[in-house]
Amino acid sequence: MLKEIKAVEKRRAYEDVVSQIRALIEEGRLKQGDQLPTERDLSETFKVSRATIREAIRTLESHKLVQSRQGEGTYVLASSEEILVHPLAAALFSEKDNIQDIFYVRKIIEPHIAELAAENGTPEEIEELAAIINERERSGTNGTGSAKYDAGFHALLARMSKNPVLERLLAALADPLEQTRNEYLQDEERSKQSFVGHHEVFAAVKAGDSTAARRAMRRHLEEVETIVMGKKRRGGDKQ
Repeated sequence: MLKEIKAVEKRRAYEDVVSQIRALIEEGRLKQGDQLPTERDLSETFKVSRATIREAIRTLESHKLVQSRQGEGTYVLASSEEILVHPLAAALFSEKDNIQDIFYVRKIIEPHIAELAAENGTPEEIEELAAIINERERSGTNGTGSAKYDAGFHALLARMSKNPVLERLLAALADPLEQTRNEYLQDEERSKQSFVGHHEVFAAVKAGDSTAARRAMRRHLEEVETIVMGKKRRGGDKQ
């Protein structure tokens, strides 16, 4: 059996470059939108060849951590939070997951997120949430604009919960939900109905009523699920 074991290959230099740049992003020392030093400067800093730097950049691009723009340079794409979330999303969810199963998970975690947001949200965050609601009301958008608003509303509530694990878990749900949001919010009537649900959640969070916030979120998710799945709402809010 031992004869089948192969010698471990030495770590390739470009992998060490990738590891160090990734760590800088994770630590927040390289932020989303920052431009990386030139290929020549990176080569001198890491004491490796420019070919090694190019290989490292290609690897970082394949992981969607950076983007090379012809004639402009290389820029950081991912934030420190996204570096944590993307592996979680990949581990938990796939494109083959049933959307009904995704909603089942949402109905478990998001009512509690709304409850915690009502308890822990700061006055500044309440104002930020109000601004999102007001902007949506003024713009009256549907489709992509409405989907972006919808994602922002739920993400802010997760931040207001002051529970980073719940926040990351909800962020991990963002990708599998994106297509669904874009589809069901294309219809103006559906978009308006979703907004009504958000307004009810917002009112409860603003009032600091955690029980009402939890129930409003549960009701909102069930209504959206009914729209998406094209089925009758199952049961009432027993919480």
